[in-house]
Amino acid sequence: MARIVLHKELFDFDSAYRSDAPVLCGVDEAGRGPLAGDVYAAAVVLDDDTLIDYLNDSKKISESRREKLYDVIIEKAKAYCVATASVEEIDSMNILNATMLAMKRAVEGLSITPDLALVDGNRQPVLSCPVQCVIKGDANSASIAAASVLAKVSRDRYMKELAVKYPQYCFDQHKGYGTKLHCEMLRKYGASDIHRRTFLKKILGDENE
Repeated sequence: MARIVLHKELFDFDSAYRSDAPVLCGVDEAGRGPLAGDVYAAAVVLDDDTLIDYLNDSKKISESRREKLYDVIIEKAKAYCVATASVEEIDSMNILNATMLAMKRAVEGLSITPDLALVDGNRQPVLSCPVQCVIKGDANSASIAAASVLAKVSRDRYMKELAVKYPQYCFDQHKGYGTKLHCEMLRKYGASDIHRRTFLKKILGDENE
């Protein structure tokens, strides 16, 4: 018999909000820290009776498990949307504001309007519905955890596509984060048009201008 892992406390956390907010939306981002690529955000609405095995903070789940959960979440979600803010937007408005913009786009892209959005972290995006920030939300709320998986998987797939277009940077290995390998490739080849110029000053100095 297959072993089932259900983190029911995450679903109980959300249920406590639904008496006042029946349509509850979880929101999370992926890719705030990397040196390259868009920042992603996802919004997910789950029904109160929906349970998803293995759902947890995306950072606590293996890549192969996240890929499987991605399909399950999309199948079981009442509504979902994945959105982005571009490298150009990150450089022009800074990563925090770009992340808030991606979250706003994700919530606005839902097919239904939430009564409340639970947002991971302590920064509140300006949304058309009430917002509740949840510290370590992806480890406490099922809806936020589901959003974290969709955002993470979507961004990882995007970085793998960029790895084909820009093979010299090995994006499939580090997903754009500032690893030793990535920094070595930046110094060797310089920045590409999908690098965040405002993130590279310490690495490339004047060469980044």
